[in-house]
Amino acid sequence: MKRHYFGTDGVRGLYGGPVINEDFAARLGYAAGRWSGGAGIAVIGHDTRQSGGSLAKAVARGLAAAGLQPVSLGMVPTPVVSRAVRLQDTALGVVITASHNPATDNGIKFFGPAGIKLADEEELAVEGQLPPAAPANAAPALSVVDELDGYIATTSRLLPPAALHGWRIALDTANGATSVTSPVVLRALGAEILALGNAPDGCNINDGVGSEHPEKLTAAVRKGGARLGIAHDGDGDRCILCDESGGVLDGDEILTILALHALRQGRLAAQTLVVSALSNLGVDAALAAAGGRVCRTAVGDRYVIKRMRAEGATLGGEASGHIICSEIAPTGDGLVAALKVIEVMLATGRPLSELRRGLTKFPQLTRNFKVREKKPLETLPALSGAIAALERELGAQGRVLVRYSGTEAKLRLLVEGPTATVVQAGLTRLETAARTELEVL
Repeated sequence: MKRHYFGTDGVRGLYGGPVINEDFAARLGYAAGRWSGGAGIAVIGHDTRQSGGSLAKAVARGLAAAGLQPVSLGMVPTPVVSRAVRLQDTALGVVITASHNPATDNGIKFFGPAGIKLADEEELAVEGQLPPAAPANAAPALSVVDELDGYIATTSRLLPPAALHGWRIALDTANGATSVTSPVVLRALGAEILALGNAPDGCNINDGVGSEHPEKLTAAVRKGGARLGIAHDGDGDRCILCDESGGVLDGDEILTILALHALRQGRLAAQTLVVSALSNLGVDAALAAAGGRVCRTAVGDRYVIKRMRAEGATLGGEASGHIICSEIAPTGDGLVAALKVIEVMLATGRPLSELRRGLTKFPQLTRNFKVREKKPLETLPALSGAIAALERELGAQGRVLVRYSGTEAKLRLLVEGPTATVVQAGLTRLETAARTELEVL
């Protein structure tokens, strides 16, 4: 049975639209409360979007109607909510965020009792509890609990005191939730911060800044002579980096740096790195050459975490910058990821521009475009035929991935192969086929 509302990472959409509104938020809160057992505490956090507070109150109303005691964490990064669920032994965690999407969007995602995002079957069960109308109870008076101080203190201890004394770091917090955590931690460790995207006003989250828009970060690194640059997304569960020359490192490069260093130290659990289907095949080659292995999952950090637990692995993530270091937290944490890479820089004495050479990427191209309707791919004979033909031609020297976004009305194409020419030609064939069968906006 297919989920109707939940996508790759929670429920997401335009605020004020048919799904992301206060009425549906209250219904979803009630459904999640019923699913969780109807008793205990539920913690709620939100990012800097103007709509976050109102949606959080609506979710709280639904949770209270289902028998839970909702507690507000205020404006916090997503990893803080996961941590609060784990440490406070709560029944449920809720984050009001649309991650890297613009301020006009918002979303709702849940963490179960272990601080882990709900699995597909659990989200389906939540949908099965949705009432036909929002509960009629009044909004509860929300008590506010401060979890920021504990998160900041714990994260600061990942490196020795004053470890970053003399370091200049460009930091882009996307006008989002990490504006109250990452600069505090880095400064506490002695770093000088060149701040970008650090003035949230409710309407500017991810607006030309953050992990989806690294151009300003690279410019700041070059102009300011920074040792590295760090960029988060709006809710702080992603991280991309920039080396001292201004070159951008994506999640694949971050994961490879961490995995290769751990392998050399004999500390990569199960000698395994878990990545999603979007990661470059060069990651597999780099790990294999060093005596490790790569396991792949469906797209979405929830699937990465699930596979990590099954394999006994403690490191995994996605090319997008979701990095999970499960010995620290069972969810993506952009600040933790950055600190773990800095730890490698300190241990080896090597800059990022050298560390990133451990990964030689296969030529890869992607194309994303908005579509009017997400028609099932199996009902599109031209596109299906183009995919099958290209897969046969590439064989073991490449791969093809065609999928719809789990959070937006977009078709995503990816082709990877032995040469840039082959990849470009393959991508053009897929796009041509897709445009004959889908209404592209």
